[in-house]
Amino acid sequence: MLELNGQKLSLAQVVDIAGGEGHVSLSAAARERVEQSRRVVEKIVAEGRTVYGVNTGFGKLSDVRIEPSQLRELQLNLVRSHSCGLGPPLSEAEARAMLLLRANVLAQGYSGCRPVLIEALLRLLESRVTPVIPEKGSVGASGDLAPLAHLALTVIGEGEAFYRGERMPSAKALQRANIEPLQLEVKEGIALLNGTQAMVAVGGLALYRAERVARLADVAGAMALEALRGTPVAFDERIHAARPHAGQIEVAAHLRELLRDSQIRQSHLENDPRVQDAYSVRCMPQVHGAVRGALSHAREIVETETGSATDNPLVFAETGEVFSGGNFHGAPLALSFDYAAIAMTDLMSITERRIDRLVNPDSNEGLPPFLSARPGVGSGFMMLQIVAASLLSEAKVLAHPASIDNVPTDGGKEDHVSMGMTGATKLRSIVDNAELITAIELITAAEGLEYRAPLQPGRGVKQAYDIVRKYVTRLTNDRAMSGEIQMIVTAIREGEFDALT
Repeated sequence: MLELNGQKLSLAQVVDIAGGEGHVSLSAAARERVEQSRRVVEKIVAEGRTVYGVNTGFGKLSDVRIEPSQLRELQLNLVRSHSCGLGPPLSEAEARAMLLLRANVLAQGYSGCRPVLIEALLRLLESRVTPVIPEKGSVGASGDLAPLAHLALTVIGEGEAFYRGERMPSAKALQRANIEPLQLEVKEGIALLNGTQAMVAVGGLALYRAERVARLADVAGAMALEALRGTPVAFDERIHAARPHAGQIEVAAHLRELLRDSQIRQSHLENDPRVQDAYSVRCMPQVHGAVRGALSHAREIVETETGSATDNPLVFAETGEVFSGGNFHGAPLALSFDYAAIAMTDLMSITERRIDRLVNPDSNEGLPPFLSARPGVGSGFMMLQIVAASLLSEAKVLAHPASIDNVPTDGGKEDHVSMGMTGATKLRSIVDNAELITAIELITAAEGLEYRAPLQPGRGVKQAYDIVRKYVTRLTNDRAMSGEIQMIVTAIREGEFDALT
């Protein structure tokens, strides 16, 4: 049971709830804060004071005063007018993460909504009614307006939703789940729409996968090192203590553990003519460690955002004041997602170089050309390196920062936006490619190890090899391998390699 109090949520908690695990409720303390905040909004309406988002238009229309008889219509029109997202829908996991994150932000008690609005979001989660949310249309300020509007549509029984995996009108999904549509009251439409929860959901879930791939890159790299008869000398802890970046130290220690008790290493320990390996092998701690550092920074930003009030205006119940600000601006997330995307692309770059070294007869330390059992008649793993190059090239294009772009919107009122949602979806695409290229290295390195038999690799490498061989048999004759690559990607996503990372 996860009890929401507006607190900072861990990425693991978000991933669990997004995946349908656990239950979520609203804490008593949060309920009290929300009720106090709501009383401030009701007092403003009763006294006839003019406050943005309560009884005014929105954005460029903020100087238009709305009559009390039109306040409900104002909130309803806001949701409908902003529901113009386009493109494929977010995954159900991403949309569920949005529900959780928005509920938690509202639970902080700065939004002026009723507790029943938060409970409506939690009922959707519990009943597996998931809004259909198109992924395109957000510029990341004033938050993720279009995606959150589609979330709000389902709350009021409009738009579309998935119910237990089936797509249908929201009204039908709510009826099947025995949930009544909610009628929005004053301030509640803007309380749902203003915020960064779409970019946090999409980028956060992608970041969680990125961290897994970054750890697995050590495993794949250690496998490649063994197949290439490389040396672990470059991973000596004294080297890394002399340059004490945390990620670098962690990766070096991880590699030493994976390579422990290697018979392959012992076989060429005393008569190896090479002084040092290529950078893609020797510099894994420095490169993989830097990637870990970038992802750790992005995680810190995302987790801070999960417990941040990101709508506008904010209601401060202790003084009865309401202030307009810009907490909806996605700059912290946009910059961190761009950083993570660049880091993951660099990880893919070093991975592709190791794949090339495994198959390239000019550099693969006596392995057969392209790891083919019948070179010439068979092409072996030639195409796997070519596919890896294609994946990397695509990632390089996607790694161009979204955060450096700006298109003023809303008649110039919103004249600097973050493009954070674009950054989040680009990161997701890069992580997709990173999983694929890592699967290719695992398969290729496992094949290379066959030619070092009967010598056994390090303990961790042997365990990874055994997992790969559950799905991909040795290549004795050329065959189509797309399906096998996808099986390894599935194994990655389902955590089969996690014990080694």
